[in-house]
Amino acid sequence: MRQLVNVFKALSDGTRLRILNLVSERECCVCEVMQALDISQTRASRNLGILRDAGFLKMWKNGLWSYYAINDRGTGISPIDLANYVKGSLAGNEQASADLERLKKTVRVGPGCTCAPR
Repeated sequence: MRQLVNVFKALSDGTRLRILNLVSERECCVCEVMQALDISQTRASRNLGILRDAGFLKMWKNGLWSYYAINDRGTGISPIDLANYVKGSLAGNEQASADLERLKKTVRVGPGCTCAPR
């Protein structure tokens, strides 16, 4: 479940979404991200690292320079694929299984409930 949490955390930040937009265009080094987004080196590096850890980016070094590109084996998925990814990722997870079991026992409570059948 940890990897799944990292994926959603990575996507929950505007700066990281902006970085993904840049790196989708072409590979970038940290200083290019800093300049394009007008952010500090620390902020750029931290957010690039989060995206890399979540599987969205791959990174390689050339001397002192770190370069980033979209990880073509990463998590570039459609919303339906994302839902399937979540389901598959949580298969066998004890907490998620318990959630599904509790869901089977839920009851729609009536007219005051917005999910009640009409």
